[in-house]
Amino acid sequence: MRLRQLSRGTLAAGAALLLSLPAQAQTSADWAAYDEVFERGAQHAQWWDAGWTGIYAASLAFDAYQSSEASDPDDRFDARVGVVKSALALGGMLTDRQPHQAALVEYERLKAQGELSGVQALGLSLAQAERERRGFEARVSSLVVNTVAGAVIAADGRERDGAINFATGMLINELHIWTQPNQASSAINRFQPARVSLGPITLEGEYALMVSPQQIGATWRY
Repeated sequence: MRLRQLSRGTLAAGAALLLSLPAQAQTSADWAAYDEVFERGAQHAQWWDAGWTGIYAASLAFDAYQSSEASDPDDRFDARVGVVKSALALGGMLTDRQPHQAALVEYERLKAQGELSGVQALGLSLAQAERERRGFEARVSSLVVNTVAGAVIAADGRERDGAINFATGMLINELHIWTQPNQASSAINRFQPARVSLGPITLEGEYALMVSPQQIGATWRY
C-alpha cells in the first residue's frame, strides 16, 4: 500500500476534490455519521464556551478583589495586571463564539433537503474554521497581552514574577486553544473508499481530506 500526499491546497481545492468523487449512497448510516459530527461539535462548543467564560469571569472577580484587598503591595499590583488580562479574555469569549452552533442549524436545514454535497462543503468549512482557531494567528493576541503584562511586572523590579506571569498566561492560552471542539477536522481526516475514473482508467482506493493546524490538503491511497 502506498500513500501519496498532495501538495498543500486551499479549502476550495479540497472541496472540489471531494465533490468530484462519486457520491456515496445517502443511507441512514451516512447521515448518522454526519449527525455525530455536527451534534457532538455543537455540544462540545456549548460546554467549551460556558466553561471558559466561567473561568475568565471568576478570574476577573478574584483579581478585582485582590487588587484592593490583598495585604501585599506586590500582590495588589499583580492583581491589577490580572484584571486587565481577565477582562480582555472574557471580552474575547463573549464576542467570538465557536461556529459549531450555527453549523448545526445549517446542517439540519441541508439534511432536511437531502443536500449531501452541501453537507460535505459545510463540513469542510467548519474544519477550516477549527484549523484557523488552532493556528499561529490564534496565539498572537495572547502573546502580545502576556508579553506586555510580564514586562509591566518586570518593570516593577520583579523580573522573575514577570516571567512566571508570562509563562502562566501562555500555558492557559494553549489549554484554551487545544480544548476547543475539533469534530469536523477529525471526521475529515478519516479515509473513505472511493473510485476515480480517468478516461479508460479506473482507480479504486481510499481518500481523506487532511486538516491540521498548519495545512489543509488531501491524501489518496491505493
